[in-house]
Amino acid sequence: MKSITSRDNPLYKRLKALAGSTHQQRRSAHALLEGFHLASAYLDAAGQPDTCVVTEGALRHDEAQAIVARIDAARIVTLPDALFGQLSNVVNGVGMLLLVERPAVPMPERVTQSCVVLDGVQDAGNVGSILRSAAAAGIGDVFCGPGTAYAWASKVLRSAMGAHFLLRIHEDIEPQALVERLAVPVAITDSHGAQALYDCDLSGPLAWVFGNEGAGVSQVWRAAVTHRVTIPQPGGMESLNVAAAAAVCLFEQCRQQRART
Repeated sequence: MKSITSRDNPLYKRLKALAGSTHQQRRSAHALLEGFHLASAYLDAAGQPDTCVVTEGALRHDEAQAIVARIDAARIVTLPDALFGQLSNVVNGVGMLLLVERPAVPMPERVTQSCVVLDGVQDAGNVGSILRSAAAAGIGDVFCGPGTAYAWASKVLRSAMGAHFLLRIHEDIEPQALVERLAVPVAITDSHGAQALYDCDLSGPLAWVFGNEGAGVSQVWRAAVTHRVTIPQPGGMESLNVAAAAAVCLFEQCRQQRART
């Protein structure tokens, strides 16, 4: 293992710049995964990271030792706990992060299976939660449109709990360009004049479009819509959080598809 003890170390400076700026993360071809769970999920799905950074304190934990044992020794760097604190985005973090290459995902020529479209979903926690539900529901592709929180930002990664490594995530996708590639109907949630979710036939593939938390989906998607669904709320709330609505929709589709098999 290599050891870094100085703030002037070039790798440390690079890690600090990435950790402190979503703009830098967007520009980089790499992402930072902090914590034991994300590290394990990445190793299970994708293999070796570029670099594993671990504190001397973390190495006293059995879980950290088990993760480090799976990584090539040449890729491991140790840091004093005090230096790691400048890299961490987690209160009371566990002292481990991976620097990994962000997957380059080609845009499909035609979209023929169910997918999720995030149309200006700005809150990072909501984006992460939707990714987690999409992965759990068996979705393959997620398309992030303009105004959507950066999918590989630290907060999104934490919220998604490893879903990134089970999905093909496409960033900065212009709505019209995607509409032209869709070979499946488009579904949106709408509280006005829409059909109750549980009365809709959702057994076939769909492009689920989830929009901005305040403004809803953009005009391009409203023009392309095939299914306008509403989620019955007998308790009287006006609306659901977008991440909760996405989970309800995706798993109602799962339920209907299971009933057909």
